[in-house]
Amino acid sequence: MSRSLKCLRLAAVLLALPVLAAAACAGPDPDQAGGSAAPPAGVAVNTSPEQNRVRAEKVDDIAAKVPQAIRDRGSLVVGTTGQGSPPLSFRADDDTTVIGVEPDIAQLVADVLGLKVDLQPTSWENLFLAVESGQYDVGFSNITVTEERKDKYDFATYRVDTLAFEVPVTGKVQKIAQPADIAGLNIGVSSGTNQEQILVRWDEQNKAAGLAPANIQFYQSQGDYYLALDSGRLDAYFGPNPTAAYHVAVNAKTKIVGTVSGGGEIKADIAAMTKKDNGLVTAVNEALNTVIEDGKYKEVLGRWNLDSESVPASEINPQGLPRKPAS
Repeated sequence: MSRSLKCLRLAAVLLALPVLAAAACAGPDPDQAGGSAAPPAGVAVNTSPEQNRVRAEKVDDIAAKVPQAIRDRGSLVVGTTGQGSPPLSFRADDDTTVIGVEPDIAQLVADVLGLKVDLQPTSWENLFLAVESGQYDVGFSNITVTEERKDKYDFATYRVDTLAFEVPVTGKVQKIAQPADIAGLNIGVSSGTNQEQILVRWDEQNKAAGLAPANIQFYQSQGDYYLALDSGRLDAYFGPNPTAAYHVAVNAKTKIVGTVSGGGEIKADIAAMTKKDNGLVTAVNEALNTVIEDGKYKEVLGRWNLDSESVPASEINPQGLPRKPAS
């Protein structure tokens, strides 16, 4: 990576993080739909490979609940995307080390379980396959609990899920707070995500009401959808709120015009994901509740200004987002 790009990314972190606490998990506010307030500058954030992460102590009773094969190995293999989505999971200044709130929480869980954390960056699609196959023990990557995913995986919650609509500042869209607001728009989204399901449901409601259909376009690369926003090919992009708030702080060309629950009309949860019935989820859940109770979890969220996404306790397999309608 060139020096200029490294400096840009560091500046991005310094500018972005103060926005996140204010933006995360907020519902649509018609009075503030035009975008986030400008963040204060000068917040020092460590984006080096030496993260000095918040650490936790081993709890023997909980560590004993980890499946024997994992205990014998001595490490917790954690899948995460790590593909440049600050402050969730992204690359440090060396372009190799994966950092962010997701790796930090994974570290706390591994500590309580008496294991070394082995972070494995991968694609979104491979993350699910690798957890299902047993290649990875657990996924920490902004994964939303859904009823369909619960068929193959177990979940231990640790954050609330909020999504945001990001639009060009000079674009025609000023507010998205309900299904009718997306009628006739070109909207980008990542395929295979719960936000895709929300858009599809909203679009079906609109068409049933006689409104113009939305043109839903699929993107997997941040660079691609931001280029589409900048060029006017997209009216809006719908994705995780922390990532959108980060980008708004970095790039004056976009703004957030609405946020919704990750479930659209219902509450949604972000969770650690393990292979179903392999015996690990109970230990992960108890490890999460340990660091929630002792304050380590709060330290991590505070470090990345995501306090407003905190949960009072981790739950195992809560009600997930509904299944996709049968075609």
